[in-house]
Amino acid sequence: MTTVPNRARQGQGGPDSSATITGASSFAGILMMLSGPLSILMGAAGIAQDTLFAASRYAYRFDLTTWGWIHLVIGVVLVVAGLGVLTDQSWGRGAGVAVAVISLITQFMFVPYYPLWSIPVMTLDLLILFALTRAHVETSGGR
Repeated sequence: MTTVPNRARQGQGGPDSSATITGASSFAGILMMLSGPLSILMGAAGIAQDTLFAASRYAYRFDLTTWGWIHLVIGVVLVVAGLGVLTDQSWGRGAGVAVAVISLITQFMFVPYYPLWSIPVMTLDLLILFALTRAHVETSGGR
């Protein structure tokens, strides 16, 4: 029968360990720190130039200034949540999942306006969700 090594004995993952952030969490935090500024740039472009993007006969047609403000706010919240994840705050993972879902939905709704921008940002949001929702399994060493 195989045994699962105790990570606390190896100096990793125990209560005295200084490395509490996992690789997946740091990956998600870095992606949020990338996706957030991209959304902020998209928002600034939408606010500054109402004629930059165009879509005809679209069900979710808002004024482009409104889309700009939506992207700007989501981008700022992504950066804040990314900082929370990277600094291992208790609220960081939950906030990161929530804002990544909201960003994914708004990017999907924005595809007719600028698909070459929205689809890569949607991919980043999906990677963030994958990294933040992975199951964290810790061993207790038989206790």
